[in-house]
Amino acid sequence: MIFIRTLISFLKDPEYRGLLFASAGIVTIGTVVYHYLEGWTWLDSLYFSTITLTTIGFGDFAPQTDAGKIFTIVYIVVGIGMILAFINTVYLHFKDFRDQEEQNK
Repeated sequence: MIFIRTLISFLKDPEYRGLLFASAGIVTIGTVVYHYLEGWTWLDSLYFSTITLTTIGFGDFAPQTDAGKIFTIVYIVVGIGMILAFINTVYLHFKDFRDQEEQNK
């Protein structure tokens, strides 16, 4: 239940909401570009975009075209900072919310 309340409070805050939309936008851009440059399905493109930006990198997909490789270099440099900031912000928000819940008990 605390997770749902945290998520709702997160979405109500304009700063957090903006960070969420920016992160979703970066993943969407990557998905579209990989779909057209590499000819992957939408799901494979979304999967690769997400795996790349979360730095998991399973290695089951890799760009084969020069344009795809160049895009990936730029995508990683720009996207990782944004996604890590998003993950850190979500964690800190959840931690603060949980701490407030514990203080109110």
